[in-house]
Amino acid sequence: MTLNSWRAAAGISALAVLVCISGVAAAADKDLAARVDRVLADTPLIDGHNDLPWEIRDRYAGAVGAVDLKSDLSRLAGPKGEAPLMTDIPRLRAGRVGGQFWSVWVPSNLNGFEAVQTTLEQIDLVRRMTARYGTDLEMAYSAADVRRIHHSGKIASLIGIEGGHQINNSLAVLRQMYDAGARYMTLTHSSNTLWADSATDAPAHHGLTPFGVEVVHEMNRIGMLVDLSHVAPETMTAALAATAAPVIYSHSSARALVDHPRNVPDDILHLVAANGGVVMVNFFPAYISNDWDQWDADRTAEKARYSTPPFGGLYIGQPERAAAALAAWDLAHPKPWGTLAQVADHIEHIRNVAGIDHVGLGSDFDGIPEGPAGLEGVDKYPALLEELMRRGWTDADIAKLAGGNVLRVMAATEAVAAKLRGTRPASEAINPPAARP
Repeated sequence: MTLNSWRAAAGISALAVLVCISGVAAAADKDLAARVDRVLADTPLIDGHNDLPWEIRDRYAGAVGAVDLKSDLSRLAGPKGEAPLMTDIPRLRAGRVGGQFWSVWVPSNLNGFEAVQTTLEQIDLVRRMTARYGTDLEMAYSAADVRRIHHSGKIASLIGIEGGHQINNSLAVLRQMYDAGARYMTLTHSSNTLWADSATDAPAHHGLTPFGVEVVHEMNRIGMLVDLSHVAPETMTAALAATAAPVIYSHSSARALVDHPRNVPDDILHLVAANGGVVMVNFFPAYISNDWDQWDADRTAEKARYSTPPFGGLYIGQPERAAAALAAWDLAHPKPWGTLAQVADHIEHIRNVAGIDHVGLGSDFDGIPEGPAGLEGVDKYPALLEELMRRGWTDADIAKLAGGNVLRVMAATEAVAAKLRGTRPASEAINPPAARP
């Protein structure tokens, strides 16, 4: 054989090997996809947190008919140039979503009666949205509802309140929110309430006040899930000590991997396991990528250096120069992207520390500016499950992560409420109204 003939034969052999490897990989991927399909046919994939309702309010003044959720919206910018939505029905279907907790968040700077009214308007928006797309969505209020709706081929719509400020320090309002359909409440959002400390505010109570403990007890009594995303570690500890039911974290990740205050420390993960709760992992790059978190902090500081109203900043009163300087910084410091693999790392860490029964999915889609590469929208959940299967997760493990764990927590919370049904409802408010003469 001549040298050229040998090289040609070697090249053909190498190509054949590459084709063979590619074929094996494609067959393996097809097998993983089939496994995901089998798991999600029986167990609904339940996401703990999606902010689409606020995006509809903010972009379209709450008009659920102003945007067609039956269309693929992945390339449609908002009316003010906002990034495309991360959620629509075709992508929910592609993502094999079986149940979605829709957040009825309102900003932390809304307080008092305005916060209550806006929350009720957001609950109404979810119910109107679900009714409008009734061939695909159906309201759910219990674990049994979610399973029934999933088996019917629809997506269960559930409601979560994202901040204790939304009840205006009133247990009566809390009860009315439950009656209106809310099935979890996050004890705080980004700021403290008068009765609980937030993870992203200066400590005021070092956990829960006595009234905060009463809020947790009343949530147990009526059957509302206690959500500890957004709260400070001391608040987590106090709530876990106070609750008679398992807790959830609707959208939080592992602090041991990314030291962000929105994530859950390992010592708390052990308490969650003892409580029977579930941590539903957030997809926001700031919470799952150290590089992204550091880049974002550096960029925020750089932006402030150029223009810090009313007195500071290199280019105060010169917005064009400030914008140009920030653009130059961006060019010199490209944004590092979070990845699907990093989300899988957080899921695995929580499983390793707390156990397979205590981890779930809480994307925060449409409440975050971007998802990690590979998890840009609600159609991407199967890719995440396939990644975990490649890491050795069994079908039973995937079923627990996808929805089995949160369904167990919901059922346990309902059972606690059934036991407490005969107890007297709490009537205390943090600032009770003055008695009338």
